[in-house]
Amino acid sequence: MSLSFSYRPRSRSRRNHTPPFFFLFLGVVAILCSHTHARFSTRDLISDGSNVLRLPTEADSTCEQTYGFLPCTTTVLGNLFLILVYGFLMYTAATFLSNGSELLLEILGPGIVGGLFLPILGALPDAMLILVSGLSGSTEVAQSQVSVGMGLLAGSTVLLLTIIWGTCVIVGKCDIEDSIALDSTDTRGFHLTGSGVSTDIWTSYAARIMIISVIPFLIVQLPQILHSNSGRHLAVLIGFVVSVCLLISYCLYQIFQPWIQRRKLEYIKHKHVIVGLLRHLKMRSLGRLLKDDGQPDKEVIKKLFTTIDENKDGHLTHGEMRALVVGIQFEEIDLDHDDAVTKIMADFDTSRNQLIDEGEFVNGVCRWLLATQRSRVASGDAGPHTVKFLSDFHTETKREHDLLDVGGQSDEGAEGVENARWISIKAGLFLLLGSLIAAAFADPLVDVVDNFSDATSIPAFFISFIFLPLATNSSEAVSAIIFASRDKRQTASLTFSEIYGAVTMNNVLCLSVFLALVYVRGLTWDFSSEVLVILIVCIVMGAFASFRTVFPLWTSITAILLYPFSLALVYVLDYQFGWS
Repeated sequence: MSLSFSYRPRSRSRRNHTPPFFFLFLGVVAILCSHTHARFSTRDLISDGSNVLRLPTEADSTCEQTYGFLPCTTTVLGNLFLILVYGFLMYTAATFLSNGSELLLEILGPGIVGGLFLPILGALPDAMLILVSGLSGSTEVAQSQVSVGMGLLAGSTVLLLTIIWGTCVIVGKCDIEDSIALDSTDTRGFHLTGSGVSTDIWTSYAARIMIISVIPFLIVQLPQILHSNSGRHLAVLIGFVVSVCLLISYCLYQIFQPWIQRRKLEYIKHKHVIVGLLRHLKMRSLGRLLKDDGQPDKEVIKKLFTTIDENKDGHLTHGEMRALVVGIQFEEIDLDHDDAVTKIMADFDTSRNQLIDEGEFVNGVCRWLLATQRSRVASGDAGPHTVKFLSDFHTETKREHDLLDVGGQSDEGAEGVENARWISIKAGLFLLLGSLIAAAFADPLVDVVDNFSDATSIPAFFISFIFLPLATNSSEAVSAIIFASRDKRQTASLTFSEIYGAVTMNNVLCLSVFLALVYVRGLTWDFSSEVLVILIVCIVMGAFASFRTVFPLWTSITAILLYPFSLALVYVLDYQFGWS
Protein backbone atom coordinates (compact mmCIF):
# COMPACT_ATOMS: atom_id res chain seq x y z
CA MET A 1 0.00 0.00 0.00
CA SER A 2 1.53 3.30 -1.00
CA LEU A 3 1.59 6.02 1.62
CA SER A 4 1.48 8.98 -0.77
CA PHE A 5 -2.07 10.09 -0.13
CA SER A 6 -2.10 13.50 1.46
CA TYR A 7 -0.66 16.68 0.10
CA ARG A 8 1.68 18.76 2.16
CA PRO A 9 4.24 20.63 0.11
CA ARG A 10 7.70 19.37 0.87
CA SER A 11 11.11 18.84 -0.55
CA ARG A 12 12.11 15.24 -0.76
CA SER A 13 14.85 13.29 -2.44
CA ARG A 14 13.81 11.04 -5.26
CA ARG A 15 13.94 7.33 -4.68
CA ASN A 16 16.08 5.10 -6.84
CA HIS A 17 14.25 3.66 -9.80
CA THR A 18 14.38 0.06 -10.91
CA PRO A 19 17.69 -0.63 -12.71
CA PRO A 20 17.68 -1.67 -16.38
CA PHE A 21 19.06 -5.11 -15.66
CA PHE A 22 15.89 -5.84 -13.69
CA PHE A 23 14.05 -6.93 -16.81
CA LEU A 24 16.92 -9.18 -17.88
CA PHE A 25 16.77 -10.70 -14.41
CA LEU A 26 13.06 -11.44 -14.91
CA GLY A 27 13.81 -13.33 -18.09
CA VAL A 28 16.39 -15.50 -16.31
CA VAL A 29 13.93 -16.09 -13.48
CA ALA A 30 11.24 -17.20 -15.90
CA ILE A 31 13.62 -19.73 -17.47
CA LEU A 32 14.71 -21.04 -14.08
CA CYS A 33 11.12 -21.36 -12.89
CA SER A 34 10.16 -23.16 -16.06
CA HIS A 35 12.82 -25.73 -15.29
CA THR A 36 11.71 -25.86 -11.67
CA HIS A 37 8.50 -27.44 -12.80
CA ALA A 38 8.01 -28.33 -16.45
CA ARG A 39 4.77 -29.82 -17.59
CA PHE A 40 6.55 -33.14 -18.19
CA SER A 41 9.97 -34.67 -17.83
CA THR A 42 11.86 -37.48 -19.56
CA ARG A 43 11.32 -39.88 -16.72
CA ASP A 44 7.55 -39.57 -17.26
CA LEU A 45 7.78 -40.87 -20.85
CA ILE A 46 7.52 -44.41 -22.18
CA SER A 47 7.68 -45.68 -25.74
CA ASP A 48 5.91 -48.57 -27.43
CA GLY A 49 8.24 -48.40 -30.38
CA SER A 50 6.17 -46.02 -32.48
CA ASN A 51 4.51 -43.62 -30.10
CA VAL A 52 5.70 -41.72 -27.08
CA LEU A 53 3.22 -41.82 -24.22
CA ARG A 54 3.20 -39.52 -21.17
CA LEU A 55 2.34 -40.92 -17.78
CA PRO A 56 0.17 -38.76 -15.50
CA THR A 57 1.92 -37.29 -12.47
CA GLU A 58 0.72 -35.88 -9.18
CA ALA A 59 1.84 -32.40 -10.21
CA ASP A 60 -0.47 -32.45 -13.24
CA SER A 61 -3.49 -32.63 -10.97
CA THR A 62 -2.40 -29.99 -8.48
CA CYS A 63 -0.40 -27.38 -10.38
CA GLU A 64 -2.04 -25.06 -12.90
CA GLN A 65 -0.07 -22.47 -14.79
CA THR A 66 -1.45 -18.95 -14.51
CA TYR A 67 -2.40 -17.52 -17.93
CA GLY A 68 -1.39 -20.93 -19.31
CA PHE A 69 2.33 -20.13 -19.57
CA LEU A 70 3.69 -18.73 -16.28
CA PRO A 71 5.77 -21.23 -14.27
CA CYS A 72 4.25 -23.15 -11.39
CA THR A 73 5.41 -25.83 -8.96
CA THR A 74 4.12 -27.99 -6.15
CA THR A 75 7.33 -27.97 -4.11
CA VAL A 76 7.82 -25.81 -1.04
CA LEU A 77 11.09 -24.26 -2.20
CA GLY A 78 9.75 -23.68 -5.70
CA ASN A 79 6.68 -21.85 -4.43
CA LEU A 80 8.78 -19.86 -1.99
CA PHE A 81 11.02 -18.78 -4.84
CA LEU A 82 8.02 -17.76 -6.94
CA ILE A 83 6.56 -15.81 -4.01
CA LEU A 84 9.81 -13.86 -3.79
CA VAL A 85 9.82 -13.20 -7.55
CA TYR A 86 6.18 -12.11 -7.80
CA GLY A 87 6.48 -10.21 -4.53
CA PHE A 88 9.41 -8.28 -5.97
CA LEU A 89 7.35 -7.50 -9.05
CA MET A 90 4.52 -6.11 -6.87
CA TYR A 91 7.09 -4.11 -4.92
CA THR A 92 8.32 -2.71 -8.23
CA ALA A 93 4.76 -1.84 -9.25
CA ALA A 94 4.21 -0.02 -5.96
CA THR A 95 7.49 1.88 -6.44
CA PHE A 96 6.56 2.95 -9.97
CA LEU A 97 3.12 4.11 -8.82
CA SER A 98 4.61 6.03 -5.90
CA ASN A 99 7.26 7.74 -8.04
CA GLY A 100 4.73 8.60 -10.73
CA SER A 101 2.32 10.00 -8.14
CA GLU A 102 4.95 12.27 -6.63
CA LEU A 103 6.03 13.55 -10.05
CA LEU A 104 2.41 14.25 -10.94
CA LEU A 105 1.90 16.06 -7.64
CA GLU A 106 4.91 18.30 -8.32
CA ILE A 107 3.31 19.51 -11.53
CA LEU A 108 -0.39 19.66 -10.74
CA GLY A 109 -0.26 20.33 -7.00
CA PRO A 110 -3.00 19.47 -4.49
CA GLY A 111 -6.74 19.51 -5.06
CA ILE A 112 -8.18 16.85 -7.37
CA VAL A 113 -4.80 15.19 -7.97
CA GLY A 114 -3.59 15.19 -4.37
CA GLY A 115 -6.97 14.38 -2.90
CA LEU A 116 -8.53 11.92 -5.33
CA PHE A 117 -6.08 10.29 -7.74
CA LEU A 118 -3.06 9.81 -5.49
CA PRO A 119 -4.86 7.95 -2.68
CA ILE A 120 -6.45 5.59 -5.21
CA LEU A 121 -3.20 5.03 -7.09
CA GLY A 122 -1.40 4.38 -3.83
CA ALA A 123 -3.92 1.69 -2.90
CA LEU A 124 -3.91 0.08 -6.35
CA PRO A 125 -1.47 -2.84 -5.70
CA ASP A 126 -3.34 -3.94 -2.57
CA ALA A 127 -6.74 -3.49 -4.22
CA MET A 128 -5.59 -5.50 -7.24
CA LEU A 129 -4.39 -8.40 -5.08
CA ILE A 130 -7.63 -8.39 -3.09
CA LEU A 131 -9.70 -8.36 -6.27
CA VAL A 132 -8.00 -11.29 -7.98
CA SER A 133 -7.98 -13.34 -4.76
CA GLY A 134 -11.66 -14.18 -5.25
CA LEU A 135 -12.41 -13.22 -8.84
CA SER A 136 -11.45 -16.33 -10.77
CA GLY A 137 -12.38 -19.98 -10.45
CA SER A 138 -15.44 -21.58 -8.92
CA THR A 139 -17.14 -20.31 -5.80
CA GLU A 140 -15.36 -22.97 -3.74
CA VAL A 141 -11.95 -21.92 -5.11
CA ALA A 142 -12.75 -18.25 -4.60
CA GLN A 143 -13.86 -18.90 -1.01
CA SER A 144 -10.55 -20.65 -0.39
CA GLN A 145 -8.38 -17.98 -2.00
CA VAL A 146 -10.24 -14.97 -0.60
CA SER A 147 -8.44 -15.50 2.70
CA VAL A 148 -5.35 -14.26 0.87
CA GLY A 149 -7.12 -10.94 0.29
CA MET A 150 -8.20 -10.69 3.91
CA GLY A 151 -4.69 -11.54 5.06
CA LEU A 152 -3.30 -8.72 2.92
CA LEU A 153 -5.94 -6.28 4.18
CA ALA A 154 -5.32 -7.09 7.84
CA GLY A 155 -1.57 -7.46 7.43
CA SER A 156 -1.13 -4.07 5.75
CA THR A 157 -3.09 -2.29 8.46
CA VAL A 158 -1.30 -4.02 11.32
CA LEU A 159 2.15 -3.61 9.75
CA LEU A 160 1.67 0.12 9.18
CA LEU A 161 0.35 0.87 12.67
CA THR A 162 2.78 -1.31 14.61
CA ILE A 163 6.24 -2.02 13.19
CA ILE A 164 6.43 0.93 10.78
CA TRP A 165 4.83 3.36 13.26
CA GLY A 166 7.12 2.27 16.08
CA THR A 167 10.23 2.36 13.89
CA CYS A 168 9.43 5.92 12.81
CA VAL A 169 9.26 6.98 16.47
CA ILE A 170 12.63 5.36 17.17
CA VAL A 171 14.51 6.80 14.17
CA GLY A 172 12.90 10.24 14.49
CA LYS A 173 13.30 10.70 18.26
CA CYS A 174 14.36 14.06 19.68
CA ASP A 175 14.57 15.50 23.19
CA ILE A 176 11.13 16.30 24.61
CA GLU A 177 10.73 19.62 26.44
CA ASP A 178 7.36 21.01 27.57
CA SER A 179 5.46 18.39 25.52
CA ILE A 180 7.28 19.31 22.28
CA ALA A 181 10.10 17.42 20.58
CA LEU A 182 12.99 19.80 19.87
CA ASP A 183 14.03 19.66 16.20
CA SER A 184 17.43 18.01 15.52
CA THR A 185 18.20 17.73 19.26
CA ASP A 186 18.90 14.20 20.47
CA THR A 187 21.04 14.27 23.63
CA ARG A 188 19.07 11.85 25.82
CA GLY A 189 19.59 8.72 23.75
CA PHE A 190 16.97 6.05 24.30
CA HIS A 191 15.23 7.70 27.24
CA LEU A 192 11.76 6.14 27.41
CA THR A 193 9.96 9.31 28.52
CA GLY A 194 12.35 12.17 27.72
CA SER A 195 12.93 11.26 24.08
CA GLY A 196 10.41 10.85 21.27
CA VAL A 197 8.54 12.69 18.52
CA SER A 198 5.76 15.27 18.39
CA THR A 199 3.32 16.12 15.62
CA ASP A 200 0.87 18.85 14.66
CA ILE A 201 -2.88 18.82 15.24
CA TRP A 202 -3.58 17.80 11.63
CA THR A 203 -1.94 14.46 12.35
CA SER A 204 -4.40 13.92 15.20
CA TYR A 205 -7.25 14.70 12.81
CA ALA A 206 -5.91 12.04 10.42
CA ALA A 207 -5.92 9.52 13.28
CA ARG A 208 -9.55 10.34 14.10
CA ILE A 209 -10.55 9.88 10.48
CA MET A 210 -8.81 6.50 10.57
CA ILE A 211 -10.98 5.44 13.52
CA ILE A 212 -14.14 6.48 11.64
CA SER A 213 -13.04 4.37 8.66
CA VAL A 214 -13.51 1.11 10.61
CA ILE A 215 -17.31 1.57 10.69
CA PRO A 216 -17.87 -0.72 7.64
CA PHE A 217 -16.06 -3.54 9.48
CA LEU A 218 -18.49 -3.18 12.38
CA ILE A 219 -21.49 -3.19 10.04
CA VAL A 220 -20.49 -6.33 8.16
CA GLN A 221 -19.62 -8.07 11.42
CA LEU A 222 -22.96 -7.25 13.08
CA PRO A 223 -24.80 -10.48 12.04
CA GLN A 224 -22.02 -12.60 13.55
CA ILE A 225 -22.20 -10.58 16.76
CA LEU A 226 -25.97 -11.16 16.88
CA HIS A 227 -25.54 -14.84 15.85
CA SER A 228 -27.76 -14.30 12.82
CA ASN A 229 -27.29 -16.09 9.51
CA SER A 230 -30.13 -14.49 7.57
CA GLY A 231 -28.74 -10.97 7.40
CA ARG A 232 -25.13 -11.67 6.47
CA HIS A 233 -25.50 -11.00 2.74
CA LEU A 234 -27.44 -7.80 3.39
CA ALA A 235 -24.83 -6.66 5.93
CA VAL A 236 -22.11 -7.10 3.30
CA LEU A 237 -24.08 -4.90 0.87
CA ILE A 238 -24.70 -2.21 3.50
CA GLY A 239 -21.05 -2.32 4.54
CA PHE A 240 -20.03 -1.87 0.90
CA VAL A 241 -22.29 1.17 0.44
CA VAL A 242 -21.04 2.78 3.66
CA SER A 243 -17.45 2.05 2.70
CA VAL A 244 -17.87 3.71 -0.71
CA CYS A 245 -19.51 6.75 0.93
CA LEU A 246 -16.62 7.04 3.36
CA LEU A 247 -14.16 6.74 0.46
CA ILE A 248 -15.84 9.62 -1.39
CA SER A 249 -15.99 11.71 1.79
CA TYR A 250 -12.33 11.08 2.53
CA CYS A 251 -11.24 12.04 -0.98
CA LEU A 252 -13.29 15.26 -0.74
CA TYR A 253 -11.65 16.03 2.59
CA GLN A 254 -8.24 15.48 1.02
CA ILE A 255 -9.14 17.80 -1.85
CA PHE A 256 -10.19 20.65 0.45
CA GLN A 257 -7.73 20.03 3.29
CA PRO A 258 -5.11 22.58 2.11
CA TRP A 259 -7.84 25.24 1.98
CA ILE A 260 -9.08 24.25 5.45
CA GLN A 261 -5.55 24.47 6.82
CA ARG A 262 -5.02 27.94 5.40
CA ARG A 263 -8.33 29.21 6.79
CA LYS A 264 -7.60 27.88 10.27
CA LEU A 265 -4.10 29.35 10.27
CA GLU A 266 -5.50 32.72 9.17
CA TYR A 267 -7.97 32.60 12.05
CA ILE A 268 -5.25 31.82 14.59
CA LYS A 269 -3.09 34.66 13.26
CA HIS A 270 -6.07 36.99 13.62
CA LYS A 271 -6.38 35.90 17.25
CA HIS A 272 -2.70 36.80 17.69
CA VAL A 273 -3.48 40.28 16.37
CA ILE A 274 -6.44 40.61 18.74
CA VAL A 275 -4.55 39.68 21.88
CA GLY A 276 -1.50 41.69 20.81
CA LEU A 277 -3.60 44.79 20.23
CA LEU A 278 -5.46 44.39 23.54
CA ARG A 279 -2.24 43.97 25.49
CA HIS A 280 -0.81 47.03 23.75
CA LEU A 281 -3.92 49.06 24.56
CA LYS A 282 -3.71 47.92 28.18
CA MET A 283 -0.17 49.25 28.45
CA ARG A 284 -1.17 52.57 26.84
CA SER A 285 -4.41 52.98 28.74
CA LEU A 286 -4.77 55.83 31.22
CA GLY A 287 -6.75 53.54 33.46
CA ARG A 288 -7.99 49.95 33.58
CA LEU A 289 -9.68 48.45 30.55
CA LEU A 290 -12.18 46.71 32.83
CA LYS A 291 -14.34 48.01 35.62
CA ASP A 292 -14.59 46.37 39.03
CA ASP A 293 -17.56 44.30 37.82
CA GLY A 294 -15.46 42.93 34.93
CA GLN A 295 -17.23 44.92 32.21
CA PRO A 296 -15.22 47.00 29.69
CA ASP A 297 -14.56 50.57 30.79
CA LYS A 298 -15.82 52.55 27.80
CA GLU A 299 -14.48 55.88 29.10
CA VAL A 300 -10.92 54.53 29.17
CA ILE A 301 -11.37 53.05 25.70
CA LYS A 302 -12.59 56.44 24.41
CA LYS A 303 -9.44 58.09 25.77
CA LEU A 304 -7.37 55.46 23.93
CA PHE A 305 -9.22 56.31 20.72
CA THR A 306 -8.27 59.97 21.17
CA THR A 307 -4.57 59.12 21.57
CA ILE A 308 -4.59 56.93 18.44
CA ASP A 309 -6.48 59.52 16.34
CA GLU A 310 -3.43 61.53 15.31
CA ASN A 311 -5.23 64.24 13.27
CA LYS A 312 -8.11 64.50 15.77
CA ASP A 313 -10.78 64.26 13.07
CA GLY A 314 -12.83 61.71 15.01
CA HIS A 315 -11.96 58.80 12.66
CA LEU A 316 -9.19 56.24 12.38
CA THR A 317 -7.91 55.68 8.88
CA HIS A 318 -6.13 52.64 7.47
CA GLY A 319 -2.80 54.50 7.85
CA GLU A 320 -3.42 55.34 11.52
CA MET A 321 -4.36 51.72 12.29
CA ARG A 322 -1.28 50.50 10.44
CA ALA A 323 0.94 52.79 12.52
CA LEU A 324 -0.64 51.25 15.64
CA VAL A 325 -0.16 47.65 14.45
CA VAL A 326 3.44 48.20 13.31
CA GLY A 327 4.28 49.42 16.80
CA ILE A 328 3.16 46.10 18.33
CA GLN A 329 5.68 43.25 18.59
CA PHE A 330 4.26 39.97 17.24
CA GLU A 331 7.16 37.63 17.96
CA GLU A 332 5.28 34.34 17.56
CA ILE A 333 4.10 34.83 13.96
CA ASP A 334 5.34 36.16 10.67
CA LEU A 335 2.67 38.86 10.39
CA ASP A 336 1.61 40.63 7.23
CA HIS A 337 0.84 44.05 8.68
CA ASP A 338 -1.32 45.21 5.77
CA ASP A 339 -3.39 42.02 5.96
CA ALA A 340 -3.74 42.39 9.75
CA VAL A 341 -4.91 46.01 9.41
CA THR A 342 -7.40 45.02 6.71
CA LYS A 343 -8.91 42.38 9.02
CA ILE A 344 -9.10 44.82 11.94
CA MET A 345 -10.77 47.43 9.75
CA ALA A 346 -13.27 44.85 8.52
CA ASP A 347 -14.00 43.82 12.13
CA PHE A 348 -14.41 47.34 13.53
CA ASP A 349 -15.83 49.26 10.54
CA THR A 350 -19.49 48.25 10.73
CA SER A 351 -20.56 51.21 8.55
CA ARG A 352 -18.23 50.02 5.76
CA ASN A 353 -16.98 53.54 4.97
CA GLN A 354 -13.27 52.58 5.33
CA LEU A 355 -13.09 54.64 8.55
CA ILE A 356 -13.45 53.71 12.22
CA ASP A 357 -15.28 56.27 14.34
CA GLU A 358 -15.22 56.44 18.12
CA GLY A 359 -18.35 54.37 18.60
CA GLU A 360 -17.12 51.61 16.28
CA PHE A 361 -13.75 51.55 18.03
CA VAL A 362 -15.32 51.29 21.50
CA ASN A 363 -17.75 48.56 20.39
CA GLY A 364 -14.97 46.58 18.69
CA VAL A 365 -12.60 46.68 21.68
CA CYS A 366 -15.45 45.79 24.07
CA ARG A 367 -16.40 42.83 21.88
CA TRP A 368 -12.79 41.58 21.82
CA LEU A 369 -12.39 41.97 25.59
CA LEU A 370 -15.55 39.99 26.28
CA ALA A 371 -14.49 37.30 23.79
CA THR A 372 -11.08 36.85 25.47
CA GLN A 373 -12.72 36.72 28.89
CA ARG A 374 -15.08 33.92 27.81
CA SER A 375 -12.26 31.79 26.40
CA ARG A 376 -9.71 32.39 29.16
CA VAL A 377 -8.17 29.58 31.20
CA ALA A 378 -9.75 29.52 34.63
CA SER A 379 -6.62 29.68 36.74
CA GLY A 380 -5.16 32.22 39.15
CA ASP A 381 -6.38 35.79 39.44
CA ALA A 382 -8.02 36.80 36.18
CA GLY A 383 -9.96 39.72 37.60
CA PRO A 384 -10.24 43.29 36.35
CA HIS A 385 -7.17 44.48 38.26
CA THR A 386 -4.82 42.26 36.28
CA VAL A 387 -4.16 41.25 32.68
CA LYS A 388 -4.10 37.56 33.64
CA PHE A 389 -6.98 36.72 31.32
CA LEU A 390 -5.10 38.34 28.44
CA SER A 391 -1.97 36.36 29.28
CA ASP A 392 -3.99 33.15 29.43
CA PHE A 393 -5.62 33.92 26.08
CA HIS A 394 -2.20 34.70 24.60
CA THR A 395 -0.74 31.41 25.88
CA GLU A 396 -3.67 29.41 24.53
CA THR A 397 -3.40 31.13 21.14
CA LYS A 398 0.33 30.34 20.95
CA ARG A 399 -0.41 26.69 21.71
CA GLU A 400 -3.08 26.51 18.99
CA HIS A 401 -0.77 28.14 16.47
CA ASP A 402 2.03 25.73 17.36
CA LEU A 403 -0.24 22.72 16.87
CA LEU A 404 -1.60 23.96 13.56
CA ASP A 405 1.61 25.17 11.96
CA VAL A 406 4.96 23.40 12.38
CA GLY A 407 6.43 25.07 9.31
CA GLY A 408 6.93 24.11 5.69
CA GLN A 409 3.29 24.32 4.65
CA SER A 410 3.09 27.60 2.86
CA ASP A 411 4.20 28.26 -0.65
CA GLU A 412 6.26 25.34 -1.95
CA GLY A 413 3.34 24.00 -3.92
CA ALA A 414 3.09 27.24 -5.88
CA GLU A 415 6.61 27.14 -7.24
CA GLY A 416 7.04 26.50 -10.93
CA VAL A 417 8.40 23.21 -12.20
CA GLU A 418 11.02 23.13 -14.90
CA ASN A 419 10.58 20.71 -17.83
CA ALA A 420 6.93 20.17 -16.89
CA ARG A 421 6.18 18.42 -20.18
CA TRP A 422 8.96 15.86 -19.76
CA ILE A 423 8.05 15.29 -16.10
CA SER A 424 4.40 14.75 -17.09
CA ILE A 425 5.41 12.14 -19.65
CA LYS A 426 7.72 10.46 -17.14
CA ALA A 427 4.98 10.44 -14.49
CA GLY A 428 2.50 8.94 -16.96
CA LEU A 429 4.93 6.19 -17.94
CA PHE A 430 5.60 5.34 -14.29
CA LEU A 431 1.89 5.16 -13.52
CA LEU A 432 1.12 3.10 -16.63
CA LEU A 433 3.96 0.66 -16.06
CA GLY A 434 3.16 0.30 -12.35
CA SER A 435 -0.52 -0.35 -13.10
CA LEU A 436 0.29 -2.93 -15.80
CA ILE A 437 2.73 -4.82 -13.56
CA ALA A 438 0.26 -4.84 -10.66
CA ALA A 439 -2.57 -6.04 -12.91
CA ALA A 440 -0.44 -8.72 -14.59
CA PHE A 441 1.19 -10.30 -11.57
CA ALA A 442 -1.46 -9.96 -8.85
CA ASP A 443 -3.23 -13.16 -9.94
CA PRO A 444 -0.02 -15.26 -10.19
CA LEU A 445 1.04 -14.09 -6.73
CA VAL A 446 -2.28 -15.09 -5.21
CA ASP A 447 -2.08 -18.51 -6.92
CA VAL A 448 1.47 -19.06 -5.65
CA VAL A 449 0.50 -18.12 -2.09
CA ASP A 450 -2.37 -20.61 -2.29
CA ASN A 451 -0.03 -23.31 -3.67
CA PHE A 452 2.55 -22.60 -0.98
CA SER A 453 -0.18 -22.91 1.62
CA ASP A 454 -1.15 -26.33 0.23
CA ALA A 455 2.47 -27.47 0.12
CA THR A 456 3.29 -26.42 3.69
CA SER A 457 -0.15 -26.76 5.35
CA ILE A 458 0.31 -23.18 6.60
CA PRO A 459 -2.97 -21.24 6.34
CA ALA A 460 -2.92 -18.84 3.38
CA PHE A 461 -4.07 -16.03 5.68
CA PHE A 462 -0.84 -16.06 7.70
CA ILE A 463 1.33 -16.16 4.57
CA SER A 464 -0.47 -13.19 3.06
CA PHE A 465 -0.62 -11.41 6.45
CA ILE A 466 3.15 -11.51 6.88
CA PHE A 467 4.60 -11.47 3.38
CA LEU A 468 2.29 -9.61 0.99
CA PRO A 469 2.26 -6.32 2.96
CA LEU A 470 6.06 -6.34 2.77
CA ALA A 471 5.82 -6.51 -1.01
CA THR A 472 3.23 -3.76 -1.42
CA ASN A 473 4.33 -1.46 1.43
CA SER A 474 8.09 -1.84 1.69
CA SER A 475 8.98 0.88 -0.82
CA GLU A 476 6.99 3.59 0.96
CA ALA A 477 7.78 2.14 4.39
CA VAL A 478 11.51 2.56 3.87
CA SER A 479 10.93 6.02 2.46
CA ALA A 480 8.76 7.01 5.43
CA ILE A 481 11.35 5.76 7.93
CA ILE A 482 14.12 7.67 6.16
CA PHE A 483 11.94 10.78 6.08
CA ALA A 484 11.12 10.47 9.80
CA SER A 485 14.82 10.14 10.63
CA ARG A 486 15.38 13.81 9.76
CA ASP A 487 14.50 14.58 13.40
CA LYS A 488 12.07 17.40 12.67
CA ARG A 489 8.55 17.90 13.90
CA GLN A 490 7.42 18.78 10.39
CA THR A 491 8.69 15.52 8.88
CA ALA A 492 7.29 13.49 11.78
CA SER A 493 3.86 15.07 11.26
CA LEU A 494 3.96 14.27 7.56
CA THR A 495 5.15 10.69 8.09
CA PHE A 496 2.49 9.77 10.65
CA SER A 497 -0.25 11.51 8.66
CA GLU A 498 0.68 9.36 5.67
CA ILE A 499 0.59 6.21 7.79
CA TYR A 500 -2.89 7.01 9.12
CA GLY A 501 -4.03 7.92 5.62
CA ALA A 502 -2.74 4.65 4.17
CA VAL A 503 -4.66 2.69 6.80
CA THR A 504 -7.77 4.77 6.04
CA MET A 505 -7.49 3.84 2.37
CA ASN A 506 -7.15 0.19 3.43
CA ASN A 507 -10.35 0.50 5.44
CA VAL A 508 -12.40 2.19 2.73
CA LEU A 509 -11.04 1.51 -0.77
CA CYS A 510 -9.57 -1.97 -0.29
CA LEU A 511 -12.46 -3.04 1.91
CA SER A 512 -14.92 -1.76 -0.72
CA VAL A 513 -13.25 -3.99 -3.31
CA PHE A 514 -13.29 -6.92 -0.89
CA LEU A 515 -16.96 -6.50 0.06
CA ALA A 516 -18.00 -6.08 -3.58
CA LEU A 517 -16.19 -9.33 -4.35
CA VAL A 518 -17.87 -11.18 -1.49
CA TYR A 519 -21.32 -9.88 -2.45
CA VAL A 520 -21.11 -10.46 -6.21
CA ARG A 521 -19.57 -13.95 -5.92
CA GLY A 522 -21.93 -14.94 -3.11
CA LEU A 523 -19.04 -15.79 -0.79
CA THR A 524 -19.34 -16.31 2.95
CA TRP A 525 -18.10 -13.58 5.26
CA ASP A 526 -16.31 -15.56 7.95
CA PHE A 527 -13.48 -13.37 9.18
CA SER A 528 -14.43 -12.56 12.77
CA SER A 529 -10.95 -12.90 14.25
CA GLU A 530 -9.33 -10.94 11.43
CA VAL A 531 -11.83 -8.10 11.80
CA LEU A 532 -11.29 -8.07 15.56
CA VAL A 533 -7.54 -7.64 15.06
CA ILE A 534 -8.09 -4.75 12.64
CA LEU A 535 -10.51 -3.07 15.06
CA ILE A 536 -8.20 -3.47 18.05
CA VAL A 537 -5.12 -2.09 16.30
CA CYS A 538 -6.94 0.78 14.54
CA ILE A 539 -8.92 1.88 17.60
CA VAL A 540 -6.04 1.56 20.07
CA MET A 541 -3.49 3.38 17.91
CA GLY A 542 -6.08 5.81 16.54
CA ALA A 543 -7.40 6.79 19.97
CA PHE A 544 -3.85 7.06 21.23
CA ALA A 545 -2.89 9.46 18.43
CA SER A 546 -6.17 11.39 18.41
CA PHE A 547 -5.77 13.08 21.76
CA ARG A 548 -2.05 13.68 22.01
CA THR A 549 0.66 15.15 19.82
CA VAL A 550 3.77 13.95 21.66
CA PHE A 551 4.91 10.31 21.60
CA PRO A 552 7.72 9.31 23.96
CA LEU A 553 9.96 6.39 23.07
CA TRP A 554 7.98 3.92 25.18
CA THR A 555 5.04 4.27 22.78
CA SER A 556 7.12 2.68 20.00
CA ILE A 557 7.62 -0.45 22.09
CA THR A 558 3.89 -0.69 22.75
CA ALA A 559 3.10 -0.30 19.05
CA ILE A 560 5.64 -2.89 17.87
CA LEU A 561 4.40 -5.45 20.41
CA LEU A 562 0.93 -5.19 18.89
CA TYR A 563 2.19 -7.02 15.78
CA PRO A 564 3.00 -10.41 17.39
CA PHE A 565 -0.07 -9.93 19.60
CA SER A 566 -2.25 -9.65 16.47
CA LEU A 567 -0.83 -12.83 14.94
CA ALA A 568 -1.22 -14.75 18.20
CA LEU A 569 -4.79 -13.50 18.65
CA VAL A 570 -5.89 -14.67 15.19
CA TYR A 571 -4.27 -18.07 15.75
CA VAL A 572 -5.88 -18.57 19.16
CA LEU A 573 -9.34 -17.44 18.05
CA ASP A 574 -9.34 -19.47 14.82
CA TYR A 575 -7.52 -22.65 15.85
CA GLN A 576 -8.20 -22.85 19.57
CA PHE A 577 -11.71 -21.42 19.81
CA GLY A 578 -12.83 -22.24 16.26
CA TRP A 579 -14.05 -18.79 15.26
CA SER A 580 -13.48 -19.50 11.55
